[in-house]
Amino acid sequence: MFRDRVDAAAHLVGRLDRYRGDDAVVLGLPRGGVPVAAAVAEGLGLPLDVIVVRKLGLPFQPEVAMGAIGEGGARLIDAELLGRAGVSIAQLSEVERRERATLDHRVALLRRGERPHSLEGLIAIVVDDGIATGSTAEVACEVARTLGARRVVLAVPVGPTDAAARVPSADEVVCATTPEWFHAVGQAYEDFSPTSDEEVVLLLDAARRRVRGEPWRPAASVHASEVFVPHGRLELAADLRVPERPIGFVVFAHGSGSSRHSPRNRLVAEALQRGGLGTLLLDLLTPHEEGDRANVFDIPLLASRLVSAVSWLGSRPEAVGLPVGYFGASTGGGAALWAAAEPGAEIAAVVSRGGRPDLAGERLGAVRAPTLLIVGGDDHQVIELNRWAQQRLGAPNELAIVPGATHLFEEEGTLAEVAILARDWFLRHFTATG
Repeated sequence: MFRDRVDAAAHLVGRLDRYRGDDAVVLGLPRGGVPVAAAVAEGLGLPLDVIVVRKLGLPFQPEVAMGAIGEGGARLIDAELLGRAGVSIAQLSEVERRERATLDHRVALLRRGERPHSLEGLIAIVVDDGIATGSTAEVACEVARTLGARRVVLAVPVGPTDAAARVPSADEVVCATTPEWFHAVGQAYEDFSPTSDEEVVLLLDAARRRVRGEPWRPAASVHASEVFVPHGRLELAADLRVPERPIGFVVFAHGSGSSRHSPRNRLVAEALQRGGLGTLLLDLLTPHEEGDRANVFDIPLLASRLVSAVSWLGSRPEAVGLPVGYFGASTGGGAALWAAAEPGAEIAAVVSRGGRPDLAGERLGAVRAPTLLIVGGDDHQVIELNRWAQQRLGAPNELAIVPGATHLFEEEGTLAEVAILARDWFLRHFTATG
């Protein structure tokens, strides 16, 4: 049994070693296949892309595929089935129109404007987290060939004993394990939690940076620990994540009604960790203090605890001499800027997500750390508050507006955009500091 998708990928890399450095591209099937594909691509030193396909279901029985479509106009139609089912050209066109719109939306979301990797004359290694019926993998392999691949290899960690027979379009099927008890892909994993669009976007972005040789150092491993940050007589619970050979550290300030367990901040933190940045997510208030709503908006109180966190972090052997930044969300954005304005504060950079920098008030002029203000394009009131604060900041700053996002960045793909913007901002300014 595999621990998770990354562990599963490790079992595939050795079996695909002959393609290392070859003219090949690894293509992950969104969503669950992409974490496996990302680890395979990195292990083999190959580029990573996704292969997005959509099944064309019969109008009156959508679960039965009468064909499939892919990028670049790839189109596969089962003419025999269409004839037997009596599907008209108009009906086929309507299904294809609807599925093409969905496909185009998915491609735009996952690729963020990047062009697909050409498959012309290359080996396409199509990767999923496993196969059951094989229908999706079969379509993906056919689409890869339609897009010009000279050889198509399907690679999966787990599948049935007759896996190769279920995907005849593949020139080769590599399956790490084919257990007799196989019934469902998830049975082979201890952790088979769903993969989000945000994670797919971040993995693709990281892979592009690796292939381009851009100046960053992905973390090989991350050490996690629960710690307690002293603040006067209090101890604030926190989660510390330290990547191998960290470039710097980012202290998170969550917004009202949130905590160090905020899934949004955790996703951003994981993106920073992949880029070699350590993270400290802490509860700025004790459980007792959270009962008083006034404390949630007490910016000086929250800021004082951020200052204590930075002081404590600076005493840790893994952080000594490394640059430190703040990432603030909502009211935490105001607290982060207030703390960055403290006399003698040595903060290398600040990022505010959907923040309330206006809550730092007159302190804004004393901020010297380069500041990135990220706001959702549909969060109109907060955009104006950030523009107001931008004019008063004493530090170099930028305002980044994420189209289609509301205050909490709950729309698909928008939080990944935040994570990429934040990671790049910290890497740029931490490197300049170093």
